[in-house]
Amino acid sequence: MIRLFLTLAILCGLYNEAYGKASVDIDMKLKALNKPALKTIKSEDGDIIDCVDIYKQHAFDHPALRNHKIQMKPSVEFGTTKTTIPNNGTSKPITSQIWSKSGTCPNGTIPVRRVSREDIMRTSSPSHFGSKTPRKYYFLDNALKHKANYNITAERLRQPIQPDRSEAILITLGYNYLGAQSDINVWNPPGVEHDDYSSAQIWLLAGSATFESIEAGWVVNPHVFGDSRTRLFTYWTKDSYSTTGCTNLLCPGFVQTTTKFALGAAVEPVSTQSSEQYYITVSMYLDPNTRNWWLTVGNNVIGYWPGTLFTVLTHSATAVQWGGEVYSRNVKKTPHTKTTMGSGRYASYLFGDACFHTNVRIKDYSLQIKFPETLSEFTDENECYSTKLNRETYMSEPVFFFGGPGQNRFCP
Repeated sequence: MIRLFLTLAILCGLYNEAYGKASVDIDMKLKALNKPALKTIKSEDGDIIDCVDIYKQHAFDHPALRNHKIQMKPSVEFGTTKTTIPNNGTSKPITSQIWSKSGTCPNGTIPVRRVSREDIMRTSSPSHFGSKTPRKYYFLDNALKHKANYNITAERLRQPIQPDRSEAILITLGYNYLGAQSDINVWNPPGVEHDDYSSAQIWLLAGSATFESIEAGWVVNPHVFGDSRTRLFTYWTKDSYSTTGCTNLLCPGFVQTTTKFALGAAVEPVSTQSSEQYYITVSMYLDPNTRNWWLTVGNNVIGYWPGTLFTVLTHSATAVQWGGEVYSRNVKKTPHTKTTMGSGRYASYLFGDACFHTNVRIKDYSLQIKFPETLSEFTDENECYSTKLNRETYMSEPVFFFGGPGQNRFCP
């Protein structure tokens, strides 16, 4: 009996020691993420937005940015060559976020969504909070060799299976890209499971199978945010999500300059089936004078990824993807996750029912904004999430529809 009590005492001591260390790690993470606020705004959706001194934001905790001189605006603009949104313009742009109804951040500050202890406790480790799991894009090894005859589906089917991601994308590669843009239809995909996420986004990629990436769009991510709201997000990595990069401002890196948008804050209104459609215009482009990659949403310059974060992306991207992604441990297996992509309906449902990208554009070394010369569609699981590049007439703007329900009778 005495031996049993001693064993229990030792186990309790080890548990308390581990719990205490975890609690300290969470406290340190919260201190790093939640910088002192000059003003605090309580949003009607429950978020707390801190107005943080622009020069004291988390980005400058990155070793490569300790002596970084902040760039307040890009030296060039992406520009635009837009046509009308499909179906005679019945889509509307989203120009603000929910929190901005409750207040504004003063000049010289940036709005930052406050992270709670509960947010971090949902992850396996504070150091992994807001990070993706590693993956490879093997097709990037020869990206600049691929021209109009390139078959992305055949190439990717030959590659090792990426076990926890399912993508439905439109891709262009074979050139050097200095920017990309699209109007992303905004939805709230139903039934996103707690440990999954579902996004609609643009990727700019460079490098080899171990790639560099910058990404932006909207996401539903209950694991990070604790709810199922549709939220504005960014991401970056220098090493295929292995050890660098994160979502939004959850690690040092992205430099925010705007007072009007908060990364990770909710986006409303969202589209509904056979009703009003809403979209955000997302642009990412390289400033040739500073080598920083800028992000804009609509007419709002959000901030930039400093060129010093990267090696290959400092010069250009070699592939651009538009579309959606579902993360789940239960993709590409049976039973499949029930997490939906886009609107939750297949691409074949088209406008008003399926999610879309339109006004898809790139900028290359010609510095002209143009529709990509070569495009390929790809989906990891066509019976779960599908794609359709659709053109109503020869002269009309192509629209890329994507998405699906996840688990169903065709995707068991």
